[in-house]
Amino acid sequence: MVLGFNHNIRYKGEIFHIQTEDSGVATPHITTLLYRGGTIIASKKTDYADIIKVDNLGLVVEELMKDQHKEMLRRLKSGEFNERAFGGAGAIPPEAAGEETQQPLPRERSKSIDSFANSPARHQQSLDEIILDYLVAGDNE
Repeated sequence: MVLGFNHNIRYKGEIFHIQTEDSGVATPHITTLLYRGGTIIASKKTDYADIIKVDNLGLVVEELMKDQHKEMLRRLKSGEFNERAFGGAGAIPPEAAGEETQQPLPRERSKSIDSFANSPARHQQSLDEIILDYLVAGDNE
């Protein structure tokens, strides 16, 4: 059984930390927290007490955790938390925030992370940004 996922992601020039963990069957909750500089920007808690009796609970909970973790990544990338994280929608000008023009992401799962990461538009992105884009793109198929 997976206990949790942790990722540091660079977004708009800042490092965000996303943490997802399972509290276990005694307190069946999956909690995802989004941090910036040690401050919680967003959280999501999912109760799974209603499925506690399923045969493959470990696998089901792991998938729920992955989905919730990726959802928080997508929400961050979409700009949903910009106001909370940066103090206002227009608080950071794009050039200071590390904004760049991106080409549309590939939609074919058959492409490897290598071909995804080596596309021309990716050469100016950090590894965190490439991984975030890959994770977000993987759920849109």
